[in-house]
Amino acid sequence: MIYDGPSTQLTARQRKRERREVFAARMAVPQYLNWSSTPITFDRDDHPDRDVVYPLVVDPIIVNTRLSKVLMDDGSSLNIIYLETLDLLGIKRARLQPSAGSFHGVVRGKKALPVGRIDLPVCFGVTANFRKEVLTFEVVGFRGTYHAIIGHLGYAKFMAIPNYTYLKLTMPGPKGVITVSSSYEHEYECDVECV
Repeated sequence: MIYDGPSTQLTARQRKRERREVFAARMAVPQYLNWSSTPITFDRDDHPDRDVVYPLVVDPIIVNTRLSKVLMDDGSSLNIIYLETLDLLGIKRARLQPSAGSFHGVVRGKKALPVGRIDLPVCFGVTANFRKEVLTFEVVGFRGTYHAIIGHLGYAKFMAIPNYTYLKLTMPGPKGVITVSSSYEHEYECDVECV
């Protein structure tokens, strides 16, 4: 041990106690994240038959309803759901909690003010292998092309990896990797509707 600075002013007893504390320190046992033992890879089997890049639109089950147009946007810092979608899900507005504040980037050049926020269960996969997590959504009152937008907070919660070239979203599941695919036709229709 090198003694310098304030530790040079310590008495022999204080120095001895400090030495015991240093030597008593143990190597930290790594605490791995849940699901981190499942490797996620893409290979030639995932390769598409065409080279077109569209937004990644998936069909998760939110609450108890399969929504066919949920945009996976890893560039967004928010999960967004529209009032229209909440009405479709049969969720009463009384369940909304106050929102933290406004955000930018959803409506070009304008500030968006959310109506509130809500925690909803989101499920990806099939009956044999699925993952269900609760995501917090900002609820907005304007119309959108999609039913909801899941941002990078959703990606982190599911530990999901997107591949926009292959139009696939993969994540670890209880019985191996869950792969959520989309068709180019569906992506094209959503892209045209959005534009």
